[in-house]
Amino acid sequence: MLSSMLSTVSSTMSATSTMSAASTTSVVSTFATIGVSEISVVSVICLIALLSASEILSASSHWNKRLATMLNLAIVPMVLTFFLIVGFKVIEVVGA
Repeated sequence: MLSSMLSTVSSTMSATSTMSAASTTSVVSTFATIGVSEISVVSVICLIALLSASEILSASSHWNKRLATMLNLAIVPMVLTFFLIVGFKVIEVVGA
């Protein structure tokens, strides 16, 4: 009796996990496609804002080495992200 219950539960779980995996894959791929373009736009806007703030503040009396370091810590990863986005878009266009 216990073995028949276990086999029933096992077959039900395998059928459920197969359906769940298929639907999860399609949902994840949909969000991944949407997410890349949205993150690209947001990161480019942030990079432009940080570079603008750096240029504007460098001409003001509030500029000091600490502020420059803080802005550079934020700008460097954004520049790397920008280059990755450009590379991704180039590969996407060349591959199509």
